[in-house]
Amino acid sequence: MARTILLTHPACIEHDPGQGHPERPDRLRAILRRLDDPAFKALERREAPKASREQIARLHGQALVDEILDAVPASGRVALDPDTIMSPGSGEAALRAAGAVIAAVDAVIAGEADNAFCAVRPPGHHAEPGRPMGFCLFNNIAIGAAHARAAHGISRVAMLDFDVHHGNGTQAYAEDDATLFFASSHQWPLYPGTGAASEKGVGNVVNLPLRATSGSAEFRAAWESQVFPALARFKPELVMISAGFDAHRRDPLGGLQLVEDDHAWITRELSSIAKVHAKGRVVSTLEGGYDLDALAASVAAHVGALMAA
Repeated sequence: MARTILLTHPACIEHDPGQGHPERPDRLRAILRRLDDPAFKALERREAPKASREQIARLHGQALVDEILDAVPASGRVALDPDTIMSPGSGEAALRAAGAVIAAVDAVIAGEADNAFCAVRPPGHHAEPGRPMGFCLFNNIAIGAAHARAAHGISRVAMLDFDVHHGNGTQAYAEDDATLFFASSHQWPLYPGTGAASEKGVGNVVNLPLRATSGSAEFRAAWESQVFPALARFKPELVMISAGFDAHRRDPLGGLQLVEDDHAWITRELSSIAKVHAKGRVVSTLEGGYDLDALAASVAAHVGALMAA
């Protein structure tokens, strides 16, 4: 059994984009209730620290970091775009979400754990280096990758994304740097409109656009034939996962047909590659997933696979 850390913080519930918004606080409540099950008693639970503005600025630049955090309202809400809305609790939530991934990177590199899951929000994979978007203020996984390189000298980081939406922000960070690897499976066409198979970066990006109604067979075949061989050739020193669960067949924002076992399968496969090349080091962070029951069950399958790795 792997040593697995769960990082989260109550502040991540206080980010509240408003009534009717899909990225609602109940998402995290549902996940944490499910992970309170005795099956997860072996999880080591840690409080997510706040990232510093300087750590986030490695990716987003100091001016943008200050602009976003200084715009957090004292009351009411502020819309950064039609989808990306901040409440008074959003600033601390965003700092804790990025800080969780940074702390997870520190822990797995120090050998305190084999892998980690960050149960945090707001999500991050749509946030580009130069702008927030798509429910995302800061790109948590890319901030963690930048930290691994700056603080630990990790030179080859792989970021894998199985959210139903393309991780455009993470790709924007990775696509010009051959020491980074990015792969994403996602419904096509769908928001944000990026992620065509022709988008290959400098040979370090693999996009797997899937038609609506695609299910387990198409999903698994795409990863097996295209991502796993490329990832093995890349030989990552650290494997990072953007764990979005909105490709589940019950999710209201997508049209793919995945089930919980698909999320367990992809987790096992990525963990196996990490064992060969990255000393087993895997850091995963929550992205999408908007049907509460499907989300909680899928996270349980994902975390269970991490614990069994």
